[in-house]
Amino acid sequence: MKKEKKGGFTSSLGFILSAAGSAVGVGNIWRFPYLAAKDGGGLFLLIYLVLVVTFGFTLLTTDIAIGRRTGKDAWTAYQTMHPKWGFLGKITFLVPAIIMTYYAVIGGWVTKYIAVYVSGAGKEAAKDGYFTEFITAPVAPIVFMLIFLAITAFIVYQGVEKGIEKFSKIVMPGLLLMIVGIAIFSLTLQHTGADGVTRTGLQGLKVYLVPDLSGLTVGRFLEILLDAMSQIFFSLSVSMGIMITYGSYVKKEVNLSRAIGQIEFFDTGVALLAGMMIIPAVYVFSGTEGMASGPSLMFVSLPKVFEAMGKIGTIIGIVFFVMVAFAALTSCISIMETLVANCTQIFKITREKMSLIIGVISAVAATVICLGYSAFYMDIPLPNGQTGQLLDLMDYISNNFMMPLISLISCIFVGWVIGSKWIEDEMECNGAKFKRKKMYRVMIRYIVPILMAVLFVQSTGILS
Repeated sequence: MKKEKKGGFTSSLGFILSAAGSAVGVGNIWRFPYLAAKDGGGLFLLIYLVLVVTFGFTLLTTDIAIGRRTGKDAWTAYQTMHPKWGFLGKITFLVPAIIMTYYAVIGGWVTKYIAVYVSGAGKEAAKDGYFTEFITAPVAPIVFMLIFLAITAFIVYQGVEKGIEKFSKIVMPGLLLMIVGIAIFSLTLQHTGADGVTRTGLQGLKVYLVPDLSGLTVGRFLEILLDAMSQIFFSLSVSMGIMITYGSYVKKEVNLSRAIGQIEFFDTGVALLAGMMIIPAVYVFSGTEGMASGPSLMFVSLPKVFEAMGKIGTIIGIVFFVMVAFAALTSCISIMETLVANCTQIFKITREKMSLIIGVISAVAATVICLGYSAFYMDIPLPNGQTGQLLDLMDYISNNFMMPLISLISCIFVGWVIGSKWIEDEMECNGAKFKRKKMYRVMIRYIVPILMAVLFVQSTGILS
């Protein structure tokens, strides 16, 4: 068979926007604001920002540098680095494979809500039980999931330059504009509740930004620290092979240190703006009690907020869910691209054929996850003491269990087996400066492994 030419990003901007697009996902929009509201507002933000430029930077740098230096995807990159550590690539490959089973399901939910608000049925979406009725229906969630998945597969099928890079260059600026626009609008809101109390968006902003130190103990601080660390996995797409894959597409002349800093800035900025967009709006109409974890925030609380806004709520609802769809698409594209790129290497067939194969397999797996709320419904106990359905189980395995474990093993591998200089040399390619080199050495060898070990143990429920 003729060897297929490996695609790549045509510019540094294309890489930055594509990587940032992967990083900016649904987790930024529903999980970050919830954690900020739960964990003391400004205190969580401060801890998160410190972790992004230290902990997050270390993991992101490691993944991207491995990808570019080896020119390989996760499946074979570690094998190339050290023959005895090829297993790490196989484990890493499992994460996007698991995430792909349910991410398109969530994308389908978002697609449904776009259709609802475009049709002018936003009031229906705000009714109690609407979201539950939808996800427990036997057919509708599957149809919308397939629509979302088809769009994802089509873009991946087009390749890196014509598909992923082109899409990201168009969508990411639009996504940013929509987030900024809704955030500004949220700050102008004002509402008087049935109790006669008037709440404003600026008061909600204060709840978001001002650190709440009341009742702060060592245990509580550690809880916030662990929440912030777990959010970084959601935010930066690290330890799942995605950034290794994207790194393998980056040209040698690109200054990685500068590009990684820009990805950090873009992703963190979007997360902060998401909080500024959601927390003031929810606070105005529902108080702090309106903040909920996971899908409940986006699909239950926010439709009620849009209804309370009156006629303009329908327009805001359309813009919001289109924005979320963009964020979900860019992330889902990166997940599928990672699977396609790895499987293309494994099975030695064209990426076009593999895109179709992965698309079909993903559709079957996502259908099973959809039916986890209806035909295959069951309450599954999780190690953290909670119960969930099939989607929650897949999410727990990938994000709470495997990603901290992979980060721990990769830090031991890079920090103690091949040495941090292997990464540093790639970061300094073509005379580029690696300004955070000394910090990277300390983080990869000592601090990150310890933090990962703690996070992993916590995820198993041992510390609960």
